[in-house]
Amino acid sequence: MSSIVQKLLLKCEPEASHDLTMKWLNRTQHTPLKWLYSKETIHKPLTVAGIEFTNPVGLAAGLDKNGDCIDAFAAMGFGSIEIGTVTPRPQPGNPKPRLFRIEDKQAIINRMGFNNKGVDYLVEKVKKAHYKGVLGINIGKNKDTDDQHAIDDYLLCLNKVYPYASYVTVNISSPNTPGLRNLQYGEALDGLLLGLKGAQEKLCQTHGRYVPLFIKIAPDLDDEQISSIAASLLSSKMDGVIATNTTLSREAVQGLPHANEAGGLSGAVMTQMSLEVTRKLSAALERSIPIIGVGGIDSPKAAQQRLEAGASLVQVYSAFIYQGPELVHQIAKAI
Repeated sequence: MSSIVQKLLLKCEPEASHDLTMKWLNRTQHTPLKWLYSKETIHKPLTVAGIEFTNPVGLAAGLDKNGDCIDAFAAMGFGSIEIGTVTPRPQPGNPKPRLFRIEDKQAIINRMGFNNKGVDYLVEKVKKAHYKGVLGINIGKNKDTDDQHAIDDYLLCLNKVYPYASYVTVNISSPNTPGLRNLQYGEALDGLLLGLKGAQEKLCQTHGRYVPLFIKIAPDLDDEQISSIAASLLSSKMDGVIATNTTLSREAVQGLPHANEAGGLSGAVMTQMSLEVTRKLSAALERSIPIIGVGGIDSPKAAQQRLEAGASLVQVYSAFIYQGPELVHQIAKAI
């Protein structure tokens, strides 16, 4: 049944399909209808950054930006769920259309632009969720906040989500917020990480629990940039890194419909690119900081390769859109 529904949804306009799906999941997640998408949770416990994960397969951020469907995704067998990206204030994101499928390559281009209902809305949704597993909350900055004051947005979000998150991801790598990727480098990155770690220490004392901080990076990095980011992560004693976000490259989809649309490209076309970044980053970090691998993980084989390259966990998004909850079960069972 879920396979039939999924095929029908893939015939609809992408964002309309997404919105319809999220509304339906929200309405059914606490009803008997959730059996339509429920899957057995594979139990393969492992501890990463001091957190015990049920299995190594997580839902990547971006699908449930506002935390509306936490319990629905929990029913699908994920070992962890990451919601967001959320910003301090609600924002509509970029003008539509802003989401495009490249079905021949099982790929997606999006230029959503952190469309979300704001951090206060997300926190209320988290409070109401029944899910007791690992919940990551991905935070970002508002589009109209300039780079110099970006840390204020991240600190505001961190303070509000800290009591409710298993870990917090700092998104500095989306290609759809102007200037955001500038925060990945040099003094800008060092200043941001220093501020975040200082806030984390205070919040740990206030709440009596340590919530790890992960940094999400881009795939469009050369060796020098990877080494520089690794040095910053090590010097700041960051808890982990998520590699990678979407890419600006179009090499793998050249000539296909929608290939020239602006935005971040994700899906199977990213498998090798994200794998290489993970491998190089792991070497630069000397495996001293855990990596969550994401980007082009569309099969148990791709997931296993990411673990062998140095990742401790994996996340799925685009392949999950095309293949559905069965993918989660297949990967968790195989690796």
